Amino acid sequence: MEPKPSLLRNILVRVFLFCVLVIGVRFAYVVTIRGESCDLGDFCFFSLPDNLNFVTGIRQMSSSAIIIHDAVRSAPAKTDGGDLWSTEGWRKSVQFYASVFHDLIAEGFLSPDSKSLCVETPNGEEVFALKESGVPDSIGIYKKGSKPLVVSGKAFRQPFDDNTFDFIFSGNGSLDRSPKPAEFAAEVARTLKPDGYFVVHTASKDTYSFNSFIDLFNCCTLIRSREIDGFDSAMKVIREIVLKKDNEILGYGVKPHGKSVNKCSVPGYKRQLVQKAEPLITEEPKKPWITLKRNIQNIKYLPSMADINFKPRYVYIDVGARGYGSSIVSWFKKQYPKQNRTFEIYAIEADKAFHEEYRHKKGVNLIPYAAWVRNETLFFEVNQDPGREKEEKEKGRGMGRIKLVQSSGSVVGDVDEIQAFDFANWLKETVTEKDFVVMKMDVEGTEFDLIPRLIETGAICLIDEIFLECHYNRWQKCCPGERSSKYEKTYDQCLELFTSLRESGVLVHQWW
Repeated sequence: MEPKPSLLRNILVRVFLFCVLVIGVRFAYVVTIRGESCDLGDFCFFSLPDNLNFVTGIRQMSSSAIIIHDAVRSAPAKTDGGDLWSTEGWRKSVQFYASVFHDLIAEGFLSPDSKSLCVETPNGEEVFALKESGVPDSIGIYKKGSKPLVVSGKAFRQPFDDNTFDFIFSGNGSLDRSPKPAEFAAEVARTLKPDGYFVVHTASKDTYSFNSFIDLFNCCTLIRSREIDGFDSAMKVIREIVLKKDNEILGYGVKPHGKSVNKCSVPGYKRQLVQKAEPLITEEPKKPWITLKRNIQNIKYLPSMADINFKPRYVYIDVGARGYGSSIVSWFKKQYPKQNRTFEIYAIEADKAFHEEYRHKKGVNLIPYAAWVRNETLFFEVNQDPGREKEEKEKGRGMGRIKLVQSSGSVVGDVDEIQAFDFANWLKETVTEKDFVVMKMDVEGTEFDLIPRLIETGAICLIDEIFLECHYNRWQKCCPGERSSKYEKTYDQCLELFTSLRESGVLVHQWW
């Protein structure tokens, strides 16, 4: 019979296993959660060497922003294929950014004493180039850190105190791809010192996106904008923008929703897009149900003509939405070019027959009232083709199209008493002119009341793009040679409405 292990041996084994477990957990935490390199500082378990200097102003991070004056010690972590800093791509990138920073130093936007930050830099090429250019007090942030050049952090949630940096750089089109450009801008405004410089490299070169960018950074003054050659195929031509933070700003972040606007003038850069839009159909179509539907293929959408990246919010408003599967799904979600942006969707539909469809639809805000020129209770007649109610409901046509009537008496068909609201006032309280707003309007003739109201109140300037169905006494599909008696307006009056909007600088499309 073998002797039983001693008590001391049991204790030593358990202590050893416990230590191994602690080291393993620590390793998993650093690599998986924090994303730090593990070729530094005693297997990522103990603190980094004491001879490293630290940038001040970091909140709740004692050893995150690191400055190393020795270029070798500043190199990034090794990859599976060897040292990243020795690859051709890395060297080419560093050389490009070094030349950029040398120009900025020569122009006085950057100095060797500048405390500098590079945002959204996965491998820290920009940081390395800054150090090589004689700006040692530099650090980068990315969602997964790579010490000593890059610490863990996000551009729209920086781990630094207010007014920390003299210089902030955003390269490689990182702002173009940011899912939260407004928060990105707010954090730059917060961490950049007054009179500090913010330099951005963007792939966006159109006038619309440039003005959207300037509106986003209301903390700063534009110093200059120029185009430079890129260093790879991803960004062959780069727009470099230099901003300077103002001494006094009201605060950080995006202003609250809504803006009191009574009179407005559409800016020139938006008018330029109207000139590029598809021509209006000037001659009344004999078969409007065919001609206008085909015209959808000719529409030049705003996002196909300009970059919409630099907007605080993206909003789609469907006035007269009918069912969820109607224009929201069949057109906007499937066909409208959204440039990978997530839109807030508002469905304005007074017909109660469609309200249940929206009850469990995520991402859609139902407004179960009628868009109108003021807040009041009205009687509406629901338009239906006799004998086709079930078919139209299934196809999403006919039902939900509403027509204003003066009273509930002497009306053929279903009549409902429905609450109406001041659409122009609601729009001004919901969005701002800095947001990107798309509106589709199909309101059975009341567009001749709503559009003038939008113009009168200035709310029309809050909308970037309008898809408008104009209702007139069109030729009937069922009865050749006969016009519909539903509407009093003529095609010429509809054309006049579209023309006046475009002449005012509003990008409006004829909708079917």
